[in-house]
Amino acid sequence: MSSTTDTTDAAYAPDDTLDNVEVLDSVFAHAAPEAPIEDDAPADEERARVRVPREGALSPEQSVEALRRALERGAPWYPALLEVISRWTAPSEQIDGALNTYLIAGEAFDWLLLAQRLLDEMGDLVPVDQAEQLLVHSIAPDGSGEAEFETAIGAAKHRAHLNFQYGVVVEELLLLAVELELVKSGSLSGAGRPAPDIEAFDHVYGKPLNELKLLYAYESGTALAERMSQSELQAFTYWLSKYRVRTGEPARVASDTKKAMAMMSRLEAGRARLGRLHAAQARVGRVVETEGPRRAKGADRKPRPRNMARGARGAQGAQAAAPDADADAEEA
Repeated sequence: MSSTTDTTDAAYAPDDTLDNVEVLDSVFAHAAPEAPIEDDAPADEERARVRVPREGALSPEQSVEALRRALERGAPWYPALLEVISRWTAPSEQIDGALNTYLIAGEAFDWLLLAQRLLDEMGDLVPVDQAEQLLVHSIAPDGSGEAEFETAIGAAKHRAHLNFQYGVVVEELLLLAVELELVKSGSLSGAGRPAPDIEAFDHVYGKPLNELKLLYAYESGTALAERMSQSELQAFTYWLSKYRVRTGEPARVASDTKKAMAMMSRLEAGRARLGRLHAAQARVGRVVETEGPRRAKGADRKPRPRNMARGARGAQGAQAAAPDADADAEEA
């Protein structure tokens, strides 16, 4: 995978990811240094006021303008996007009143959220079907691999991306796997019993969700409401991954991680099938229907894992794998 990290094969141990985290404040938080200014400023007066250095760190405004100018010059959009991401500095942003957190806890980089933020500004400069394949299905338009992806965004951001994979994505998949097990076993919500997606927290962490939220508030200083924003949910999930490794028996931690990886493999297989379908339909000029744009960041969410496997972010194969998951649940 290019934009995705194949955590089933990557030589990157989850324990190492969570115990030896590389803090990336120096990558994300500093202002752009002095650098030569690009000489291809657009004729539009408002855009021309944005001074874009040829190299070095970029502010959000500079990043948007740098990507737009590159695409207007005819540069391939995906390499241009990754080049801008490699120079991005802001760990978070307020967009239309919602908080976009790109760097969770100073350690885990949600690069596809940043990619979506930048592509949303590009309009017709980026083919809609290709952008959707990247953002929704985690399929790079040029078929490049993980090594090329790491080179493009830089080693520090790539390591933070792996932290996100193991600290957020794997944890979401573990909760999803346990939820499906509860459904399959017939442990459905009834009198006095929580729903399977809520009961999964007790099964994985040995404590009910409300108690985990109180522990998180005590350790992080951030209280969580009944409904969480996307950024709050991801920060909580990242904390949960560390809590599980910190408090769980090593054998149980390894077993749970293996369970999450098995779920990822199933969803990745579905994503690959969907990718081949997209490619085949594109060859004959057909438009592949999708669910539409991804959910806006900051929208209220119930505290439950998302039904997805993202080698990075998005639904990423969940649609293709959903029939298999439903079939498993019905076998009981």
